[in-house]
Formats: sequence, structure tokens, C-alpha cells
Amino acid sequence: MLHKMGVKSGAMYVAGIASIGVSIAVWATSHSSEKAGIDRADRWGIFIGEWAPTFFAMGVALRMEEVRDEAQPSEPEQLRSSYSEGRMPSRAGV
Repeated sequence: MLHKMGVKSGAMYVAGIASIGVSIAVWATSHSSEKAGIDRADRWGIFIGEWAPTFFAMGVALRMEEVRDEAQPSEPEQLRSSYSEGRMPSRAGV
């Protein structure tokens, strides 16, 4: 669904790296500004840090879709090449 919406794998990789940086920033901010102690800062940092693997996994899935789209010519291209070769196009691969 994200691929159909135009989201690229690079955007998910950037989001994963950003979530790591945000996790560190949130931990440091919570640790220095809240009186709740280091336990609460750790929970905030871990909560945000858990997003990174999800973003990276989504990036890998989107990259697989991008590679698949690059490998398969679109249907109009398949039809043109089939007709130019003098044979009837097959829909078996569609």
C-alpha cells in the first residue's frame, strides 16, 4: 500500500535513522528535565528506539517492491514487444 502511494524505500531508511537520533535526544531530554529519574528516561528512549527496526523492515519491503517493478516491464510494453515479434501476447504472467 505504501508503494502504491509513492513512498520510497529511502524515506523509510531515513525515518529509521532519525528514530535512533530522536531516541537518544528524548532520553537525554527526559533524563535532564524530568524529576522521575533514569528509569523513565530509559522507557522513553526505548519506546522511540523500537520504531527503528520497523522503519528499516518497511524500507526493505519497499525496496523489494521497487526492484520487482524495475524487473517487470509494464503491460503496454509487453504487448508492444509481443506484437512487434509477430506473436499473440500471453496474459499468463499477468
